[in-house]
Amino acid sequence: MKRREFITLLGGAAAWPVAARAQQAGKLRIIGFLGQTSLGESERAAKFGQRLRELGWIEGQTVAIEYRWAEGRGERLAEIAAEFVRLKVDVIVTSGTPQITAAMQATSVIPIVFATAGDPVGGGLVASLARPGGNVTGLSVLSVDLASKRVHLLRKAISSFRRLAVMGTTGNPIIVLELGELQAAAHALGLQVDALQIRQPQDIAPALEAVKGRADALYVCQDLLTLGNRMRINTLNEIWTLQEGAMQHE
Repeated sequence: MKRREFITLLGGAAAWPVAARAQQAGKLRIIGFLGQTSLGESERAAKFGQRLRELGWIEGQTVAIEYRWAEGRGERLAEIAAEFVRLKVDVIVTSGTPQITAAMQATSVIPIVFATAGDPVGGGLVASLARPGGNVTGLSVLSVDLASKRVHLLRKAISSFRRLAVMGTTGNPIIVLELGELQAAAHALGLQVDALQIRQPQDIAPALEAVKGRADALYVCQDLLTLGNRMRINTLNEIWTLQEGAMQHE
């Protein structure tokens, strides 16, 4: 399975060449699908399977898909990537820098196609956007480049905006880059920044408690940990915002 053919499938721009389909006639190809959470990516997985069918790749007939979910646990990534190597999948499909990195560390041979990555070049995933090189390719959402624009939008939306809390996972290179962009943008606007660094789900509540009643806005850098615990983050933030409002009216 060629990298350029598979990325075309993800984008849905065109069907795979007839010759490529003919190659599959005698063998069931295997796709390893590495997702962040089963709850958050079930719809994406369903659409992925639907698009495959539209292009003539029928699950169980011409292709097999091995779905695996990290469920917000970083230690699961290396385990799943190693399992895909043992299963001898033909391609690994995933998204997010930690997931891609885990797959890259497990294999330099199996093609890795990512649906999204914050900064593939800055994160060391590819050599360049034009010529990624190696066995990795995919699409960038340019999250690092957009970080400063989001801060400017917050500043316009909230007239009393003076202090920004930023939650991000320590050790994720993309989050480090994004945090740098956020701090630079915030300082240029005269804003103060509180960096809430987390490593595990248990760190979320104490981090939010530390800026309770101090920050005017919360910016959450998206990755495996924060996406897997987004309901917890939203719930805690909402509870403390309501509590703060109640205290102000007392």
